Amino acid sequence: MFFNQREALVEKISTRLAEVRAEMADAARRAGRRPEDVRLVAVTKTHPPDVVLAAVTAGITAIGENYLQEADEKFTALGWLDAEGGAPVARHFIGHLQSNKARKAVRWFEYVETVDSAALAMRLDRLADEQGRRLEILLQINSSGEDEKSGIHPENVEGVLISLAKLAHIQVRGLMTIGRFDPDPEAARAEFRALRELRDALRAVAPPTVELEELSMGMSHDFAVAIEEGATIVRVGSRLFGSRHG
Repeated sequence: MFFNQREALVEKISTRLAEVRAEMADAARRAGRRPEDVRLVAVTKTHPPDVVLAAVTAGITAIGENYLQEADEKFTALGWLDAEGGAPVARHFIGHLQSNKARKAVRWFEYVETVDSAALAMRLDRLADEQGRRLEILLQINSSGEDEKSGIHPENVEGVLISLAKLAHIQVRGLMTIGRFDPDPEAARAEFRALRELRDALRAVAPPTVELEELSMGMSHDFAVAIEEGATIVRVGSRLFGSRHG
């Protein structure tokens, strides 16, 4: 019975994954882009280890987690030892990261998408040095201007980039944003476009050691619009896994 349930779960995720990838490819082509230039991060927060394993079997190559304690328990249960070994997928941390919990993020994740200050980036650099690792990061931008949202305000990003130029154990790969939620996907277009334009402007002034290739933006309800506006990473959960367990 358990085997049949697992096979049914894999089949369900596989079907949804094919649908999402087809929509991603269509959006990329509409924008004159190559579908292979956009990566999917499957958001597995609040889903148990068996769902993560089914996602891997279905063909998911990167997962995103929001909560460090949950990720710690989940990855330990799966036997994924740390960010350097044991996991068959890339692991992205996509939740708010407090500085006092950064050590655990460095242990478990290859990619931290939600770096919202120079101080946090510097702490991640020190911890990566201690663990003998090199960590990839994105700078989280508060593109919506909402006070309750984390993120660097656009006018401050250049200064942050310059302050990070000499860090040896983190690599800035680009920018990310969590746009304001609106049921209408088109409502997010202006924010996504603004993030792309900010990235393009920063390329002219960024230090040579800083890479600004990645734009992580767009979720289950608006990833197609994000891709049309330049996203290279989209973070999709409910479209793949249905309603969350917590």
